[in-house]
Amino acid sequence: MPTIKINTISMTSNSNINYFANLKDNVQSALSEDIGSGDITAQLIPENHQAKAVVITREDAVLCGRPWFDEVFHQLDPLVKINWKQTEGNQVSANTELVVLEGSARSILTGERTALNFLQTLMGTATTARHYAALLDGTNTKILDTRKTIPGLRLAQKYAVKTGGAENHRIGLFDAFLIKENHIAASGSIKAAVETARGINQTAQVEVEVETLDELKAAIDAGVDRVMLDNFSDAQIEKAVELKPENIQYEVSGNITDAGLIKDKLSGIDFVSSGALTKNLKAVDLSMRFLVQEFR
Repeated sequence: MPTIKINTISMTSNSNINYFANLKDNVQSALSEDIGSGDITAQLIPENHQAKAVVITREDAVLCGRPWFDEVFHQLDPLVKINWKQTEGNQVSANTELVVLEGSARSILTGERTALNFLQTLMGTATTARHYAALLDGTNTKILDTRKTIPGLRLAQKYAVKTGGAENHRIGLFDAFLIKENHIAASGSIKAAVETARGINQTAQVEVEVETLDELKAAIDAGVDRVMLDNFSDAQIEKAVELKPENIQYEVSGNITDAGLIKDKLSGIDFVSSGALTKNLKAVDLSMRFLVQEFR
């Protein structure tokens, strides 16, 4: 696997995330799902046939997912040569050659769909993330992802978000408190929920989601680290900023659109979080083509 290290900013207690912790298992599961008892169609090709194939993007996108693509062929056939023509994280134009594969024709054909599935999904995520990050360029506000990820691909999509230029919220339920409406109801109050959280873990970040200015005041009084302003109107956000202490971060969430990310509305807002980065992605249109003259 190539050496790729991306640090998070201090969203949660995690300052370094191993985005590749599940990579091998992700790929193994995907290959097993696709191949099952064996690729019967690949058997049409003589076992000793060698081939060269190229992967092309059919649309503008951010290249992301090389480690997952590579792992597919490392697991299938380590003898397949992988020659990347573009750099991870770069913006690439439609009809650009991304990578050239050379080796067993059977192995390339068997791994094609799984490898492209990872690549098109993570490129789609990174491209969406870059779009949103660009809308906030030049401000002190950061765009965050959420936990609304494809099951099993949480770390992969979080990696793609970072590759695209946006930031990660908490990775899961384990690395930060995010106290929402039902937690508050079950605890009795915002104050009680925050006090209990501090007693459980004194170092983990404590964030409270609020829906009204009264709840915001209660969260501030409880001494939270961050407040999530959920579906606040522009007028409510202005009033919230007036109440903002220096030691508490503000995050805006809920129905985030391009039009809503107007820079002059974000003064005093530290973060904007949106599930769109990972759940509204459009897989990038990729194509793998064998170079017929290279068959042998």
